[in-house]
Amino acid sequence: MPSTRLAGGRGWASARNLVCALLGAALCVAPAVVHGQPLPTPATPTPSPGEAPADATAPPSEAPAAAPAPDAGGAGYAAAAIASSQQPQQKEDPSTPPAPAESGFFFGGVGRAVAATDGELGPGRDADIVWRGSRLDESTFVQMDLERQDYWESTGATTRVAVRLVVDAPVLHYNNARPWNINMSLRNAFVEERDLGVKGLSVWIGSRLYRGDNSELLDFWPLDWLNTLGGGVRYDLPSKRTYFAAHAGINRPLTPYYLQTVDRAPALNQPGTATVNLLDRQRLITSFKASHTVPVGEKGGVKGVLYGELHQMPSGTRETAEAGVSESLPRDSGYVIGAQVSPFTGVNNGHLHLFLRYAGDLAAHGEFGSPSQPAPDGTASGAHELMFTMSANYETGPLGLMASGYVRSFRNASEPFDFADLDEGILVVRPHYFLRDWGGIAVEASYQAQRRGRVPPPADPAAPGARAAASHHSASLVRFGLVPFLNAAGRGDFKRPQFRFIWLVTRRDEGAKALYPQDDVFSQRTWEHFIGLNVEWNIKASPAF
Repeated sequence: MPSTRLAGGRGWASARNLVCALLGAALCVAPAVVHGQPLPTPATPTPSPGEAPADATAPPSEAPAAAPAPDAGGAGYAAAAIASSQQPQQKEDPSTPPAPAESGFFFGGVGRAVAATDGELGPGRDADIVWRGSRLDESTFVQMDLERQDYWESTGATTRVAVRLVVDAPVLHYNNARPWNINMSLRNAFVEERDLGVKGLSVWIGSRLYRGDNSELLDFWPLDWLNTLGGGVRYDLPSKRTYFAAHAGINRPLTPYYLQTVDRAPALNQPGTATVNLLDRQRLITSFKASHTVPVGEKGGVKGVLYGELHQMPSGTRETAEAGVSESLPRDSGYVIGAQVSPFTGVNNGHLHLFLRYAGDLAAHGEFGSPSQPAPDGTASGAHELMFTMSANYETGPLGLMASGYVRSFRNASEPFDFADLDEGILVVRPHYFLRDWGGIAVEASYQAQRRGRVPPPADPAAPGARAAASHHSASLVRFGLVPFLNAAGRGDFKRPQFRFIWLVTRRDEGAKALYPQDDVFSQRTWEHFIGLNVEWNIKASPAF
């Protein structure tokens, strides 16, 4: 994707003042080199074809966006990361000097703006019943990336300072919230260096969205998708086809599982009360990754990835609702193991990603999750999640076909099979037909289903107090969408910006309607319409990382 360089004259000064005001003066220090001068730099490791960078653009709905489900914030969009990373790998000539890289400030970002209604002029809502559904009915978000890149001639190293701000819906023009409230999060704030002392070695420290390849149509990262404050290291072998990476970071969500504040008498018999963190524990997450690409033919290949995580939490004590009674929370831990196989053509972003991921114990609840139904010993021991995900793209001439889907099984640590235990899955296909290089039409079809644990039936009015045995609950829906689009950047499933008109029709079964609270219109409608205007954009910031 193109990069936007903030350079030269009044335009540079105005843009620089704007981003400095938004993101802080710390990034706007004097450059280490002359602005606009191409400076030589050692060749930096580039992703193998078919691989998105560890912090590939995207967001939150990041939906998250978002979150996400887990990535709350308008989950990200990483089409450009896939597109750029799947270019044919060039044959390297050791006698040819590396291409120069620019030093300076770079601005980029991704986003989505959505204006939608249902069939009765009510708000357009996300109608998915599974954890990650179609991205066509996700909400508005804006992600802004500001990066400062420098090549240090004295050491031969290249550094990058990266800051990412994300703003999620609702926006002022929709709800007129006053004062001008904004739903903003800081998604990246880290510094990365490459080739300092050891060629091919990169190190980073800070707060980072740390992830790999994504499932484009479902807008999430099935294998590695972490949000932590910490650091990491990566080493690329000289062949540029193999690398090893490790990371360690911490987080502490604001939930009673991690933090409880209480009022206590202050020190030295002073009057009043003081706030004390009675429970204050954070989670340590470490991850490990190995990736290798085997070339096939002139441009294609197969990438394989092995991945793992370790989660650890200390013990703690918190007060219960009963005055004067405390409970002990034991030390807890968890793990993730996973693998990925990704054949790719090297032409027109053709690829197939296959992901397998198993999470056990504490890690089964995600990096921010809290076990609501622990094992008898108070830990998350025995909880597990197994997920298989597929994502693919194929383009030939005016035709393109994207597909994605997953099956997921989750069980919590409690022994009874209950409502939180579920099996679910989704399959989405989206064919594109380009009537011209600048536009065409797409259709999207999906099927979603889930099966939950035992659900108690309502009481029998004829026999108050009597209840039948609990039973499983199954739900499903089908969706069909018609999406005319305009592509100013030309033909290609991943080209952005893209303007869309979206019409989605959803049919729920009775089980799907039962998943919503009483009086929610989704609990009453078998058929649902989503009609709206949508635009997505993606401008990559630093071109060398």
